[in-house]
Amino acid sequence: MVFRKLFGASTPAPSPAAADSPASDAESQSPASEDAGQDADFEDAERFGDAEEMDRPDWGARAAAVLPTGASTGSKRPSALHGEGGEGPLHFVRASGCHVTDTDGQTFVDCTMALGAVALGYAEKRVLAAAVDAASRGNVAALSPVEEVEVAERLCDLVPCAEQVLFMKTGAEAVSAAVRLARTYTGRDVVIASGYFGWHDWASDAEGVPAAVRGDVVRIPFDDIPALEAAVARAGARLAAIVLEPVVERMPSAAWVQRARACCDAAGSILIVDEIKTGFRLRPAGYQELSGITPDLATFGKAMSNGFPLSAVLGQRDVMQAMRRTWISSTLASDSVALAAAGAVLDWHVEADVCATLAETGAEIRSRVDAAREASRCSGVRIAGEDPMWLMKWDDPADESLFISAALHAGALFKRGAYNYAAIAHDAAAIDVIERAASEGFIAVRDSAARRG
Repeated sequence: MVFRKLFGASTPAPSPAAADSPASDAESQSPASEDAGQDADFEDAERFGDAEEMDRPDWGARAAAVLPTGASTGSKRPSALHGEGGEGPLHFVRASGCHVTDTDGQTFVDCTMALGAVALGYAEKRVLAAAVDAASRGNVAALSPVEEVEVAERLCDLVPCAEQVLFMKTGAEAVSAAVRLARTYTGRDVVIASGYFGWHDWASDAEGVPAAVRGDVVRIPFDDIPALEAAVARAGARLAAIVLEPVVERMPSAAWVQRARACCDAAGSILIVDEIKTGFRLRPAGYQELSGITPDLATFGKAMSNGFPLSAVLGQRDVMQAMRRTWISSTLASDSVALAAAGAVLDWHVEADVCATLAETGAEIRSRVDAAREASRCSGVRIAGEDPMWLMKWDDPADESLFISAALHAGALFKRGAYNYAAIAHDAAAIDVIERAASEGFIAVRDSAARRG
């Protein structure tokens, strides 16, 4: 069942022209003109057919047949997007600015921004041009690309903890590499961890992870100093590293991170700060730039390359040199296309205060979504997070799924169960759509509750 059939006739989505129209100097970097956008949408329609005139491929069924959970990324599974039993768009054919077009030709204002991987906008002109140029010269070869050195030099100039850099492809890879470096450097095995660090064995308690691997990782709650101190005491001389995700729905107390720094200093252990979400979003150098607390190692990704697959471990030279005593390698880690994209993102941050704009835009979106919630008198939900990365906390998952569906019907895509992210491409028109869609979602939840009595 396609989304259009689920809801019937719907309010017209933003036009392709609106999706690409510039609203400021920053947003004028969108690569598509109005005509180009219309041509692209016409080509999409020709490729995938017209939803109202012919049968469409059932992309959900096709995906379920060949992909174990329907998607290779956990947060893009049907149940993750729309809730158990929920229905809605699953696949896109085009993304531009802050708009995503699905296989039915419907265009939505996107609040998820590729799970935070995109902070400027989809297909941003300068980033795309840099990537295309790199691709035209060959993205990989037997030798390392010059972009690897150039981007590493710039990151070392930017990030307080950075004296050397190791590039990887994903956030999970980067944090796993940082943990390997810490264990190699210290000759110890116990890791104290607070946050989400991906799917790799050391970071996961999922089925299929050996108990022996789990035994060397101690999980502690976010921003809990007594739990931190108790874990450090239990680890004793075996403590290799403390790994922190510094922002989890809110900023931590400075005392928590300072205490982690002090514990590592006292034990001769390594402090790792995961800046995958916070880097190039809260500030270019992430939480460490805001707090002034310098870790030994830090990991970056997501917005660093505006959606191109790239992550990095940055750190003190002596710790990074542990690379020479272990083995961390990936064939495509130094792919020049993603590195060139990161170089273009760095240019953006040199020329403008991107993070300040993300904070201002996120604050406006949060304020208007919260105002829509209050006006609707919808209960069972609150707005949390920081301005550039915020989320809705629902008491009832069924209400959340209903909200997501109703908001989609009104033209906006919100993230279920996790962060929504502000982007430079979220202009005034897009924020208007977000507010209206949120209002429709909250009203749908309120009315459903009233019918249930």
